[in-house]
Amino acid sequence: MSRDELLRRCRITDESDLDYVRSECVLHYLRASHRDNSQARFSALYGILLERATRRLPRSGSEQHVSSSRAEANDLVLHRLNVLICSDRNVYSEQLDFFEIRFDKGIARLRTDALRKVGRQQKREASLHDEETGELSNDVVKAIGNYNPFETGKIEDRDYRSRLDSAIDTLPPLQQRIVQMLRKEVPIDSTSDQYAVTISKTLGKVEKTIRLNRDKAYAVLRRILEGDQR
Repeated sequence: MSRDELLRRCRITDESDLDYVRSECVLHYLRASHRDNSQARFSALYGILLERATRRLPRSGSEQHVSSSRAEANDLVLHRLNVLICSDRNVYSEQLDFFEIRFDKGIARLRTDALRKVGRQQKREASLHDEETGELSNDVVKAIGNYNPFETGKIEDRDYRSRLDSAIDTLPPLQQRIVQMLRKEVPIDSTSDQYAVTISKTLGKVEKTIRLNRDKAYAVLRRILEGDQR
């Protein structure tokens, strides 16, 4: 069939429709687009596949209530799927083969792993907060001090960079994005230049939220990289 007809059928969401294309097949065609060197085709199929993956996850407004931890796990699932697809786009990835055979089960496995990761992260962060206010405890604030995981003397060490990257991977998606942007020296906010690229604008969060999540992330990174400083 023509590429336009293929895309039309892949966009069908009703699984009872005789023209419906299974997600495993959509992924197969997406991977094949690399051989065709068709960026437009890849982008179209990529969007379709991510929509299907999202529909397999619990959402706000659905019959199943979505807690903050589950919403965070959903973000991790989509992030991991993005990584697998983008990696496969550059170098063939065997990890994506399973999804080409059992797509829904692959998503379910990612979600199980994500929920475990979020659970571990929440336990780790529990001791960072004041139980009454929900803010970072005074001890943690003092421990963070002027801590900067990207200090020149440290970041030049290859072993430290490797451990830092692994530690950043344990953070929730929002904190990962904040830390990575700080690593690139993107400012949190700007009062002098309204057109400046900032973390606050990019992520659509107020400055206080960015700074709070930065401090949470730095507290976790310091514990992982240097041990408990309290």
